Amino acid sequence: MKSAKAFSPGNVSCIFRVIDNKNPLKKHSLGVGFTVDKGVYVSVKLSKKTSITFNNKKWKLPTVVSVVNKLTDTPVKVKIKSELPLGAGFGVTGACALSTAYALNKLLGLKMSKEKLAMVAHTAEVENGTGLGDVGGEFTGGFNAKFTRGKALEGVSLGITNGDIYYKFFSNISTKKVINSKTKKIKINKAGDKALKSVKKLINDKKINKRLRLKKIIEISNGFSVDSGLLADKKVKKLIDKIESKGGNASMIMLGNAVFSDTKFLGSRKVKISKRSAHLL
Repeated sequence: MKSAKAFSPGNVSCIFRVIDNKNPLKKHSLGVGFTVDKGVYVSVKLSKKTSITFNNKKWKLPTVVSVVNKLTDTPVKVKIKSELPLGAGFGVTGACALSTAYALNKLLGLKMSKEKLAMVAHTAEVENGTGLGDVGGEFTGGFNAKFTRGKALEGVSLGITNGDIYYKFFSNISTKKVINSKTKKIKINKAGDKALKSVKKLINDKKINKRLRLKKIIEISNGFSVDSGLLADKKVKKLIDKIESKGGNASMIMLGNAVFSDTKFLGSRKVKISKRSAHLL
């Protein structure tokens, strides 16, 4: 086989809390997030020297390098095309890692299960400090909540299967600096536990329909962004306030100085909530 291709959707994190563990297989996050109809396309082929390009530019992506090194000693060329911005909270690094794992498995005939490949990608993210929960969301697909400790890929569907989401990206946030900070983690985990309790109540309330459930999730997410101290960028705060003043619902995308909303707003771009998970092309 000359080359292999795979796709992984972007993943928007609304709420999270860190589950620490010395074993990278068991270090992950609990929380709420959803995949979208845009994402990352990866093509891999054999080469004389391992190289990575991201949107036609040579790029040092340590997480992707880790995935390659975990799966093979054979030099490969990894070509990544992303429809979403890097560092904006769309789980692009995780999507790159997962797609690369799937494509390499096909190219090299490794015959590994999707779950094992996803855990390779997840471990690479944890070890490089680029994420804790995105690979799990991208592996499963859909709008999910994660409540189970020690199960990085396990999620509960919230039943929100479609809908337009509008976003605006201002600047990136270093995931590594946030999840490796003890003081920040304490505040994040306290806020995350509070938010997840609200999500559980929401799930158990049978009177709430899907549209209202999305509205409530965004409200809880915004509360989490404030309580956790993550909502610090003035532009992000101002835009959320503006959307809410016009009757919309908005929150910060975790982790990026970016806003997502169920309402169209000036300067926004549109994605759709999608059930599609990572897969070969």
